[in-house]
Amino acid sequence: MANHYYQTNPESAHEILEWSFVLLGKNFQFITDSGVFSKNTVDYGSRVLIQAFNWEELPEGKILEVGCGYGPIGLAVAHASGRQVEMTDVNERAVYLAEQNAVKNQVENVDIHLSNIYADVHEKNYAAILSNPPIRAGKKVVHQIIEEGYDYLQEAGTLTIVVQKKQGAPSAQKKMDEVFSNATVIKKDKGYYIIQSIK
Repeated sequence: MANHYYQTNPESAHEILEWSFVLLGKNFQFITDSGVFSKNTVDYGSRVLIQAFNWEELPEGKILEVGCGYGPIGLAVAHASGRQVEMTDVNERAVYLAEQNAVKNQVENVDIHLSNIYADVHEKNYAAILSNPPIRAGKKVVHQIIEEGYDYLQEAGTLTIVVQKKQGAPSAQKKMDEVFSNATVIKKDKGYYIIQSIK
């Protein structure tokens, strides 16, 4: 079987990297490894999502990140917002790295654990769900994140995702509009679309 970052247990040989990256004004120190998404730097789509996401207008409550990888989105939002952020991934190696990166960067208001999409999340009424979805896992997975996300949001909660136009942003926006009856592209940058729906 091919070795992908969206598998539970990547079998690729370890290749530990350490580097820093400034997100929302904080210089984060990241540990990454083979078998996780964008191990060499914070990918551009995640950066655009982090910059576009506004937590200040959300209702009270936790934020959920689906597919956290080694943690850049969830850790940046947790640090800057002060809100509790639950971060999940199906990839055991990614979850371990995200936990290490939370400790390394002294971000304590996070709850990081394994979950296949929403299978093992800890709440039912998040103020917001964020995702840089695993496009290579296929449209079915991306649409599952959108469709099932509705039931895990409180009223006025938001679902915000990043997808490249050429990798299915119009399809994702259409699905979000079907599920939520609204879907707004809140930012476009170098072909990346930040799409948000409000419950």
